[in-house]
Amino acid sequence: MATVTAADARVHYEVTGSGPALVLVHGTGSAGSALTWGEIAPRFAASRTVITPDLSGTDRTTDSGGPLTVEGLAAQVIAVIEDAGAGPVDLLGFSMGAPVTAAVAALRPDLVRRLVLVSGWAHTDGDEYLRNLFTLWRQLGRSDPAAFGRSVTMTGFSRTFLNAIGRDQVEALIPNMPPTEGTLRHVDLDTRVDIRHLLPRVQAPTLVLGATRDATVPVEHSHALAAAIPRAVSAEIDAGHVVFFEKADEFTKVVADFLHAS
Repeated sequence: MATVTAADARVHYEVTGSGPALVLVHGTGSAGSALTWGEIAPRFAASRTVITPDLSGTDRTTDSGGPLTVEGLAAQVIAVIEDAGAGPVDLLGFSMGAPVTAAVAALRPDLVRRLVLVSGWAHTDGDEYLRNLFTLWRQLGRSDPAAFGRSVTMTGFSRTFLNAIGRDQVEALIPNMPPTEGTLRHVDLDTRVDIRHLLPRVQAPTLVLGATRDATVPVEHSHALAAAIPRAVSAEIDAGHVVFFEKADEFTKVVADFLHAS
């Protein structure tokens, strides 16, 4: 466990494994990297140094509060990479973490060897589905936490997956992302994401990985990211938004194959 200061934040991060550095950046939710990468990080740590930062809004990172920005969170990832002495790194961002890591690659290309964007998007404004979904989460988080959990679960996983695991396991998933103040800060940022001006500046070879059954950030947003980033390639997995939970083996292989490519 380590911490580094970035602006007004004391950013927590963890380092496991050994070998070339891979930084995994979580998405929305105050549980941060522990919940997002708990099952996936060990798969990569067998052959890599895996660094998992917790951004502002998570339980283990402290700051002064207030609205978040993509650039501000990108600065936290940059601070972690520099503090760990790990650059240039392979950098992977999931969901909200995708625009954050794309911003890191655009602003500090010297720190990023390869970039992977998973279930991400470039901008919220202009997509009425995204705008309404994140607005609904923000309202439910304040008024009905149980309904918030059900909405996040319904859109986070494919219908096929939810039916396959059955009622008891679905009900167990619902409390995993409670609408804490930190989570709602992330949701507020989700409503305001716009990195279109940064995408042409990304220099690292980039894999944009979309989930074909994604009901949170529809896969068309991955297509748009790939089209806007120079040297980007795209891939898809038949799964819901939390693709690495539904298809862990396939996800690990697709990412590893890209990172190991010459």
